Amino acid sequence: MELSTLFQGFGTLAASEPKILIARIVLMMVGFLFVYCGKKNILEPLIMIPMGFGMTAVNAGVLFFSETQMGTLFVDPLASSTDEVMSMLQIDVFQPIYNLTFSNNLIACLVFMGIGVLADVGYVLRFPFTSMFIALFAELGTIITFPIAIAMGLDNGSAAAISVVGGADGPMVLFTALMLAPEAFVPITVIAYLYLSLTYAGYPFLIRALVPKELRGIMVKTSKGPTITSGQKIAFDVVACTLLSLLFPVAAPLFLSFFLGNGIKESGVTKYIELIENTFLYWATFFLGLMLGVLCEANTLMNPKVLIFLILGCIALAISGVGGILGGYLVYFINDKKYNPAIGIAGVSCVPSTAKIAAHEVQAVNRKVNVIQYAMGANICGVIVSAIMTGAFVSVIPLL
Repeated sequence: MELSTLFQGFGTLAASEPKILIARIVLMMVGFLFVYCGKKNILEPLIMIPMGFGMTAVNAGVLFFSETQMGTLFVDPLASSTDEVMSMLQIDVFQPIYNLTFSNNLIACLVFMGIGVLADVGYVLRFPFTSMFIALFAELGTIITFPIAIAMGLDNGSAAAISVVGGADGPMVLFTALMLAPEAFVPITVIAYLYLSLTYAGYPFLIRALVPKELRGIMVKTSKGPTITSGQKIAFDVVACTLLSLLFPVAAPLFLSFFLGNGIKESGVTKYIELIENTFLYWATFFLGLMLGVLCEANTLMNPKVLIFLILGCIALAISGVGGILGGYLVYFINDKKYNPAIGIAGVSCVPSTAKIAAHEVQAVNRKVNVIQYAMGANICGVIVSAIMTGAFVSVIPLL
């Protein structure tokens, strides 16, 4: 018996085209890097560790299905007909999770519900205009990237899906890609979540580059705003959920998930809060990371469009970060220079990462200044605005 038959992972490597062979090895090494970066908290460990393990295993575990066909026993994201899906459900170990939670947005809704439980809309209600103003500017990457994507040859659906990366809201990207660009769903989603984790590493440098040290240490001098009761927060949740669902019915499941999660938090129903935060959110986040990893199979990612998606995702996040900081500067001047422009980065809706980044960068300069409440207000408004942008894209693009 040949060793290539006994140890088929090595056998399929030897039998692969040179570019696939190189891609598999590179992706395995990238998987190692993700696990390391997750362990060191350089990148988001909740996503990166399961994603890294999945990426290494799926590119190592390729076997021969026949003399001419190679594949894995993890998942087939391209199975589309009923017969194909049923066949894969009986063969691929993670296919049920993919089909029953990942490819229909359930996992995105569970993550969004968990974000709702973690969020505090009181920050929004205390500083509504400032928070929403910054959040609108932080969507600049989404708006500008769309025509750039069209100019680079993408169709309207794919262009919209990759542009939504600028909102830095993973569930929104997943939702938009499924609705508008299902054929590009895998690479767009993988790139989106990879880049969202990279905001941890990249955005601090963007703040330092655009906001001078003396401005980063500014104490925010605004009124503290009214005290917001839990009843007012629940009223906001149900009104906002209803109004946004009326305006953009296609995104209603996401609106429901976020505002329901926040409403449950404010209602004080402990059992539900624990269920969503400790079970739903961590289950969904774990399998989201793992599924992203096993979708990073070399053949899938060798799609020529992947390089375009990589470039556009980077452009979208960079411009949104710049837009958020620009919004922070405008508030700084409107408030007679009594506002910290570094808060602007929190308008990019990677909750609560960008808010924490803003607070950390400010305190690194001046330990006496704590901007977290202002940053969280912009952060949560960023979630709402990114959901609105998603609803607008999904509603309008099919009509073009």
